[in-house]
Order: sequence, then C-alpha cells, then structure tokens
Amino acid sequence: MKGFDIHHIEETDSTNLYLKRISRENELPQGYTVCVDYQLAGRGQKDNSWESERGLNLLFSTVLFPEKLEAGKQFILSQIISLAVKDVLDKQASGFCVKWPNDIYWENKKIAGILIENEIMGDYISRSVIGVGINLNQEIFRSDAPNPVSLKQITGKNYEIQPLLQRILTSLKDYFSSLNNHNSIKSIREKYYNSLFRKEGFYLYNDGSQNFMAEIACVEDSGLLVLRKETGETVKYAFKQIRFVL
Repeated sequence: MKGFDIHHIEETDSTNLYLKRISRENELPQGYTVCVDYQLAGRGQKDNSWESERGLNLLFSTVLFPEKLEAGKQFILSQIISLAVKDVLDKQASGFCVKWPNDIYWENKKIAGILIENEIMGDYISRSVIGVGINLNQEIFRSDAPNPVSLKQITGKNYEIQPLLQRILTSLKDYFSSLNNHNSIKSIREKYYNSLFRKEGFYLYNDGSQNFMAEIACVEDSGLLVLRKETGETVKYAFKQIRFVL
C-alpha cells in the first residue's frame, strides 16, 4: 500500500464532513487525508465540540476502505488509530494512554480526540472516515472542556504540524495493512489493552444514576467496556453508558 495522500485546506466546517461531501462526487483513494488549519464546527464523539485555535493544532481526517472487515468487528479501527496517535506522541514525551474508547490522555488530561464514522454495506464496513484532533501548540483553552492539555504545555516545545501528521499516517497505514492477519489483530488488541487509561486498580465511574468504584476487567472485541465492581460483579458498557469520574 502506498503512502496516504495529504491535502491541506485553510478552513472548513469539519474535516469529516468535508471528506464525506467530496466522496459523493469523487472516488477517493485509500488513505485520502485532509488537514485543516481551522474547523468551524469541529466535532467529537456524540457531537461534542472540539476547541482549537487557528493553525496551532493538528486537525485531520482520513478515509479508509477496509477489505472484508465485518461490521461487528469495527472497533479494531478505533484501536489502530488510537495506537497510531499514541505511538507518535510517545516519541515526544512519556505518560500517554488511551482513555476508552479512543481519547488520548496525558495523566488525567485530554490531548487528542478521535471521531470515527463508518458506513456499512451488508455485513461489512465499506468505508470509514476517521477524524483526529490533537492539541499541539495551543496554550490557552477557553471552552468549558474540563481537562484539555497540549503537547507544548507538556514539553515546553513548539511543534511543526505536517511532520507529526506524516508519522501518524505512516503508523496508521502499517496497522491498517496488518488487519488481514489474525496474529496481528491479536497483537493490536493486546497493545490497546495495555495502553488503557486506568488499566489497573479501582477508580470512580458513573453510569448515569450513581457513582461506583470498579476496575477494568477487559474490552471486548466489539468495543464494550467490561468493568468489575468491588462486589466482584462484572458489567458491560457501550460508549456513553459509562463515564470516568476524573
């Protein structure tokens, strides 16, 4: 698989929406990527907003066309993009982890968010649009987001956007290319689990009705988070059914 094509634009509503619009009129190649200086309506999971000052952060979306990836196994796409981002950040500083399902955290603060929108044809994923926002050089956050942090705040350094994007896409391409190998998928899932935020120990969670202490038992291949409560009871949660109390 050749390298992913990168196309830069100055401004759009959101890179995911932009990619989906142009894909209606053009047959996009594998890994077609758009990078933007500023998003007017950047979105996270479940339409959460994403704050980013113009030109200071890495904002991009890429489109993938998986080969024979069953819809029930689509969570592997979330795992590979999370790991691709974390792999690159790990080379800049220590302390990064993946907060289930696919936020990237440094200690108790969020440095990156990922939004994945899949199209299903029959029993398979026909197209995946993956949007990523990484706080690189922003130092002041004005929104009500509770816990943002940037790479510059962590290391005290300024970062060029394009080289980091290239490295992330190279890592993503490598992971994506390995998805037809059962042993590679097993390795990806293990690496994802070992990279999880609060992987070990009991922490406070909220299920919408109450706070409770629990530990992560596992993440199922479907993406469900399995928590083990202090009583020993295990409960499965889909995204937005459970909240980490920070």
